[in-house]
Amino acid sequence: MGSAGKQKLRVHIRWMIRRDMAEVLEIERASFEFPWLEDDFVRCLRQRNCIGMVAEHDDGVVGFMIYELHRSRLHILNFAVSADVRYCNVGAQMVEKLIGKLSHQRRNRILLEVRETNLDAQLFFRAMGFRATDVLRDFYDDTTEDAYLMQFSHKAPMLSPAITNRISRLAG
Repeated sequence: MGSAGKQKLRVHIRWMIRRDMAEVLEIERASFEFPWLEDDFVRCLRQRNCIGMVAEHDDGVVGFMIYELHRSRLHILNFAVSADVRYCNVGAQMVEKLIGKLSHQRRNRILLEVRETNLDAQLFFRAMGFRATDVLRDFYDDTTEDAYLMQFSHKAPMLSPAITNRISRLAG
């Protein structure tokens, strides 16, 4: 179903806790042909640089994201929104929360891999400002499918208008 007729939901985005796992797994299984298992989530989240976040609405989990912190980037490992609230701005709010963690000085980009057959995800992340930067051949363990490496880059602070105007005056 397209975005027509769907209303925007306000969600609360918070750290993932153990109690969320059943709902997260339900969204995961409904979203992906090759879903992560509970052990995959637990193994990942036990790592010091791995973060889990959930989007909550009416006391229920309606989306989640798992990402890694690296020195100069964030890397989204898993991201899904419950089918019944897709196109309701839930995913956008989660991505905006992540973009808000970027800074020009430190972590200045977000990376993720998207299956070549996952057109919905490709279009969603593109609409959020991500760009495909590479094709990763035979990327997945479960298929011979390729992935697109997508990247969002933090924008450098704009020069003040006074400087820009002076330069443009000098240029011509």
